[in-house]
Amino acid sequence: MTKNKIIESVIHGVFLILGLVTVGCVFLITIYLVISGIPAIKEIGLIDFIFGTEWASTAAEPRYGILPFILTSIYGTAGAIVIGVPIGFFTAVYLSKIAKPKIKSFMESAVSLLAGIPSVVYGLVGMLVLVPGIRKLFNIPDGASLFAAIIVLAIMILPSIIKVSMTALEAVPKEYEDASLALGATPVETYFRVSVPAAKSGIAAAVVLGVGRAIGEAMAVMMVSGNVPNMPSLFQSVRFLTTAVASEMSYSSGLQQQALFSIALVLFLFIMLINATLNFFLKKERD
Repeated sequence: MTKNKIIESVIHGVFLILGLVTVGCVFLITIYLVISGIPAIKEIGLIDFIFGTEWASTAAEPRYGILPFILTSIYGTAGAIVIGVPIGFFTAVYLSKIAKPKIKSFMESAVSLLAGIPSVVYGLVGMLVLVPGIRKLFNIPDGASLFAAIIVLAIMILPSIIKVSMTALEAVPKEYEDASLALGATPVETYFRVSVPAAKSGIAAAVVLGVGRAIGEAMAVMMVSGNVPNMPSLFQSVRFLTTAVASEMSYSSGLQQQALFSIALVLFLFIMLINATLNFFLKKERD
């Protein structure tokens, strides 16, 4: 066996081990969440837990209904995607195809900086600027609401969508665009009718990353949403699945702690279901 083959075999083995470690971590997390979350669901009842509309974990007669958290997470993520995806997509098209080199370089640096800002900073700025602004603009008692959380999440997912979409658009062979221009199409028509369809799998991957970031965010959302277990309303304080776990885990015990693990299990399954669904449609479209 030659030296190159030995090196390739070693590298192959290292990559295999790292891949197995990754899969093993996911497997262990799944098993831990199932073991920790099932007891509370059994005691509370699956229907009462999933479809209950009242969460009062510290009351004399505690109630553990997480439907408000589930609906809030769905509405918040959907709202962030509706706002963030178009902005991120058009920004990516502009930077990759239209912007001049100096503008592109400056905006790429700004996007990278946006990606590096800690989530707590987003939450702090939102709490000090966005929440009072919403309160004054809409003349409501408190600006900490689902709307504020949607705006913060939409801003936070922009870097992922822009950077991944730009990478996909820049990978489109230049011959595609040259052929379109040669046939008489305008540059804008070429970008949206040739380049974008050719890069649609990468753009879809950017959306998947944005969805994952929006669903999994906790700290920034907790600081601007009010963190109150209400049924979701646009200008009312709400609580997400992630913030429900983060806000009570430090002082929980007994059934309350088990219920928080059950929420984490529901969130985990929720994210897995969304990723599996998106990947199914992406694979179907590629085939």
